[in-house]
Amino acid sequence: MRNVSLAEVDHADRAVLPVGTDYPPGHLLDWHEHRRAQFLHGATGVMVVETAQGTWTVPPERAVLVPAATRHRVRMLGVSTRSLYVEPGAVPWWPAVCTVVDVPPLLRELLRAADGFGADYSLSGREGCVAALLLHEIAGLTPLPFHVAIPADAALAVLCRAYLAEPDAGVTNAAWAAGAAMSERALTRRFRAQTGDSPAAWRGRARLLAAVPLLRTAPVSEVGARLGYSSPAAFTAAFTRVFGMPPSRFARARGGGP
Repeated sequence: MRNVSLAEVDHADRAVLPVGTDYPPGHLLDWHEHRRAQFLHGATGVMVVETAQGTWTVPPERAVLVPAATRHRVRMLGVSTRSLYVEPGAVPWWPAVCTVVDVPPLLRELLRAADGFGADYSLSGREGCVAALLLHEIAGLTPLPFHVAIPADAALAVLCRAYLAEPDAGVTNAAWAAGAAMSERALTRRFRAQTGDSPAAWRGRARLLAAVPLLRTAPVSEVGARLGYSSPAAFTAAFTRVFGMPPSRFARARGGGP
């Protein structure tokens, strides 16, 4: 199914509903939630998924698993999606929080095949086998580290969301402490307790996540400079250390298709 809303087909008696959607550049799917769990695959482009608990950046040709009944919004940057909406009872192993995953070649081909299914596809023939195999393949995927947590503290959450919108290497703990009306020590202690990272480490990771969409349209050297790195080598080393792959992997993907 292509470019149909979940509401039109959610009633279908199928554990897996494949829906593909083409989005205009920069489209924002504002806050919403689904009764079903969602496997959201960007066949092209970059997606940024937000919940109250964190932000997940989904590089080209990767996917994010969204738990059922999770309120979220998604910014689409040149994205054509292939989604699966899955009955929660069929996937008791589904993660409890959003999770970015790789999409290996077999899974990618299965998603392409399912893109043409109707809401009432046959369960007894090839289509039913493809739907079942999709869930088997998804269950074995390994999480990727393309996310940052958002603190539960309201003042800290405001600081984090503002930083994600405009990451600045010059921001300091002192500035954040002043913005949150607390001491630097209290800021660091509360921030680490709620996110698992120090404020400085969190900002460093957030800057690197901001690089992923930028790499679609700009070279590695330019992206590193925009994010405050002293050289392309320093940017590449930091990116590779955090994400396990160099930024050039995503620079090569810019403007690519499925």
